[in-house]
Amino acid sequence: MAKITLSKLRHSYLPNPSGPDDYALKEIDLDWDDGGAYALLGPSGCGKSTLLNIISGLLVPSEGRILFNDADVTDLATDKRNIAQVFQFPVIYDTMTVYDNLAFPLRNRGRDEALVKERVTAIAEMLDVTSMLNVRAANLSPDNKQKISMGRGLVRQDVNVVMFDEPLTVIDPHLKWKLRSKLKELHQRIKATMIYVTHDQTEALTFADQVVVMDLGMVVQIGTPQELFERPAHTFVGHFIGSPGMNILPCDVRDGAAFFQGANVPLEGNIVKPATGRTEIGVRPEFVTLGTSGMQGVVRKSADIGRYGVVEAMVGDTRVAAIVEGGVPEQGETVHLNFKPEQTRLYADGWLATEARG
Repeated sequence: MAKITLSKLRHSYLPNPSGPDDYALKEIDLDWDDGGAYALLGPSGCGKSTLLNIISGLLVPSEGRILFNDADVTDLATDKRNIAQVFQFPVIYDTMTVYDNLAFPLRNRGRDEALVKERVTAIAEMLDVTSMLNVRAANLSPDNKQKISMGRGLVRQDVNVVMFDEPLTVIDPHLKWKLRSKLKELHQRIKATMIYVTHDQTEALTFADQVVVMDLGMVVQIGTPQELFERPAHTFVGHFIGSPGMNILPCDVRDGAAFFQGANVPLEGNIVKPATGRTEIGVRPEFVTLGTSGMQGVVRKSADIGRYGVVEAMVGDTRVAAIVEGGVPEQGETVHLNFKPEQTRLYADGWLATEARG
């Protein structure tokens, strides 16, 4: 396996890019450690598949370098990079048995049949498909076909990285959790460097040790699932991760304080970046409570979804969501909202502008 380094990487599909907007990937500098589990997370069109194709060698970047274990592979062809890739749609041979599908990457490289049997048997056990080894792939269910496709990516022990490009897109929702759990288990057992590309936050946060969140060709934050949830570095991260996403409230800043709808809102700490341009307060619904005093709002809608309730209230013309325990107020009811100060932050032009109290 390999440590992967992306150095000053940029890419444009235009022959003569003239400005930042002409780049599908803005400048990216990243290090992925050997044996780590990583996710590229972002909406369609954010650049994550472009980045994956550059790492795999399907695209040559306009600028910058790609290194595997500090060796420059930027100009190497895909077949020279020693990678494995699993795609949205299962890449298997329907006329072959499961055994022969798993064996194919090894046989194609002239490996000894004893090694082929050893590796196929081990991967089949990990994937819980041992009983299917003699079954033709055409007779498998979609989730089992994708298991075999994953197995083909994992059967070789000499790859630098295994990359997954939205591998659960075509899988029925009730089967996705099984494959997510299986993939996490496989990573823990074989400790391969894995990069998982997805637009689904649940897939990214349950699989990866570190998540790279992308938007508009930029990396906006890298962190553990807990870090992304608890302290978003950008309003996009707060909005994209979480259900419902972070409240992003327009505010005014004066004399080192933030004001929403005329009320002074206590923040997590001091404002450390110039609060010019667009200023907003970010607070997750989990840290908004209802009380007998506080900011006044009118309930727009509410829902009791079992373990907790979700309340949406209008404060002036701005919607504020809260996650509450117990009963939920009725539509049209007046409520009082309070924000947990240590989880309430200021953002300037989308970027975090406050420091956490030490």
